[in-house]
Amino acid sequence: MFRAPFVMETSPLELPADRVQRTAAELNCHPADEKVALRLDEEDGLRHFREYFYIPKMKDLPPIDLSFVNKDDDAIYFLGHSLGLQPKMVKTYLEEELDKWAKMGAYGHDVGKRPWIVGDESIVGLMKDLVGASEKEIALMNALTVNLHLLLYAMESQLQLHGLDVEKSMRMIKPREGEEILRMEDILEVIEKEGDSIAVILFSGLQFYTGQLFNIPAITKAGQAKGCFVGFDLAHAVGNVELHLHDWGVDFACWCSYKYLNSGAGGLGGAFVHEKHAYTVKPALVGWFGHELSTRFKMDNKLKLIPGVSGFRISNPPILLVCSLHASLEIFQQATIKALRKKSILLTGYLEYLIKLYCSRQKAEKRGPAVNIITPPNIEERGCQLTLAFSRTQKDVFEELHKRGVVCDKREPHGIRVAPVPLYNSFHDVYKFVNLLTSVLDSEEIKD
Repeated sequence: MFRAPFVMETSPLELPADRVQRTAAELNCHPADEKVALRLDEEDGLRHFREYFYIPKMKDLPPIDLSFVNKDDDAIYFLGHSLGLQPKMVKTYLEEELDKWAKMGAYGHDVGKRPWIVGDESIVGLMKDLVGASEKEIALMNALTVNLHLLLYAMESQLQLHGLDVEKSMRMIKPREGEEILRMEDILEVIEKEGDSIAVILFSGLQFYTGQLFNIPAITKAGQAKGCFVGFDLAHAVGNVELHLHDWGVDFACWCSYKYLNSGAGGLGGAFVHEKHAYTVKPALVGWFGHELSTRFKMDNKLKLIPGVSGFRISNPPILLVCSLHASLEIFQQATIKALRKKSILLTGYLEYLIKLYCSRQKAEKRGPAVNIITPPNIEERGCQLTLAFSRTQKDVFEELHKRGVVCDKREPHGIRVAPVPLYNSFHDVYKFVNLLTSVLDSEEIKD
């Protein structure tokens, strides 16, 4: 397997479980004691970033049962893998642009810290460290699926559009029978056996259901050795794990920004094309914003395409979406993805540790439904998210957690996804979640 810079460890030798046990020993308490969570929060150098976000209150959640909770408490928000929380500066930045529009109308295209005509370009530099690329390799535009179409390719519809048989032209990889996650050796075997007949490999960076983080550089290397273009859907990876798209030689990638990047529902998407393709890979569908800015408004019907990914842009950047993404990316710049990944490993490791303690107790006492973590246990093969499997009790567990102010989601056939996000979740959030989960699983309402 690959090593740093792909992943950060809590320390050169200490794994999350070791850190939890060491902290408990220092406090002379059980590892599941609340004191451990509070101490880990005290030692967390990123804890102040929680104050940069609005944390939903229990009383404002639609499914809440106030007989279980204090209405004025913060909710336990473990749904950043679906929709990140709102940075407090979003409202300020939106008001700045609305005020500019109200006061000067079209002059707003050319003035201010986010001139509308180059609004996307004004913040693209804040994205480069999150994906490991230069500014010229990144474009902020559209939404994820639109960008997949522009760069590729959204697979089935593009195959059908070109009159190809989907069953014959698209190769899907599935886990082995009885397993939940893909084995790396199986992925590489398919590429080795069939790569000569494959034009494009499109993989997710991190699988949405299981939370499995794939070995992006190894897949890229294997695919390119067979002459394939290799790209990644990074919807669940960007802002979650460290990425080095340029150094890994990835050909292209796309991502959304409303999950870990906290830009709001329908937020501005992003795309990457490696600089080695700047003059050879060109859009099949072009728009006027792919034209060089210096002559864009001559309207002479002579296309002067911007080299690289910026040439794939279609139209004006939506400045209100730029505002919300700007507010979040500034926080990432302060925190750094390297430090956030380090905290994330410990935060999710702490969650895993406490759930396994419950599982050990449940097995010993032979009571309560079993919990199975289907996300890989290896910290190099996952991000924030853990997917918990509950078989027949999934729906009941999910509903009971929601009543108690836990914001998570369920995915068929039997998964509940929870993601402690290092920017705004605390170790105490994890402690409270596991205690609520344990109480739910031990309750009379839940029957396996």
